[in-house]
Amino acid sequence: MARTYKAEGRQLAFALRGLFVIGGLAIYFSIPGLHWGFFFGIILVAVLAAEILGAMWTRKRRTNKKQQTKTGNKKNTQTASRRSSNSVRSDDIILTSRLDDLTGAEFERLLALYFRDKGYTVKEVGVGGSDGGVDLVITDRRGEKTAVQAKCYADHHMVPVMTVRELVAAKRNHDCILSLLVTTSDLTPPAKKEAEQFKVDYWHGGLVEQKLTAWGKWKPSKKRRPIEKRPATAKSEIAKAKREVAATNTMTCKCGAPMVRRKSKEGTEFWGCSTFPKCRNTRKV
Repeated sequence: MARTYKAEGRQLAFALRGLFVIGGLAIYFSIPGLHWGFFFGIILVAVLAAEILGAMWTRKRRTNKKQQTKTGNKKNTQTASRRSSNSVRSDDIILTSRLDDLTGAEFERLLALYFRDKGYTVKEVGVGGSDGGVDLVITDRRGEKTAVQAKCYADHHMVPVMTVRELVAAKRNHDCILSLLVTTSDLTPPAKKEAEQFKVDYWHGGLVEQKLTAWGKWKPSKKRRPIEKRPATAKSEIAKAKREVAATNTMTCKCGAPMVRRKSKEGTEFWGCSTFPKCRNTRKV
């Protein structure tokens, strides 16, 4: 981008140089008796003035770009901090808040209210905390259990494939037959492929808003929630996302199948082969 600004600055300098030279020559020839040195002075001053103005314009553009970048990064950090918060406000406030104004725990609570009103029996599994891959366990009137994982992400933050694998493994720990991944953003292409392979249903951001709007009890206001400053929490969320990406790229079983996060009877987490019980290879987390 800096090169583009420099090129534009040079073009501006060339244009100004031509204008200054033409203007100076017009003055020189319109006034008879001027010394010939004035002619060369016009050219020198035109070149210097054009170069100075072009450099000033380039510097100003670069400064504005840096300020815009800093403002955007600060806004993204504050949003990530707010979304990673474990605080939960009252149900009335949640039902009148926009999705991008909810914390992760509040989004889970909103889904719990939605499914409960739809006739499901809802069990909230460690809302906002360490859930091991499942946030809600919902049971329909026939007794079928579904493990629900909720991800309250910004539009640009896609759900990685590791989240799908964790949900596939974690649903067995809760005796669930079905699994559902609900996100305010969307899934990465590898995550979608994994979801189709293991029959994990998922709702992306547009579908979530459509279902909540049709429900009728969620009526978000147009005002945005004030942003809370929690840089430490934001850094923790970024570090966690990096670990998920790293694990997605490297965690593969000896048999070649992907490994998923599981829990032992004692509650200790470990990596297990996704083809269990066909393959029983494990690794420490």
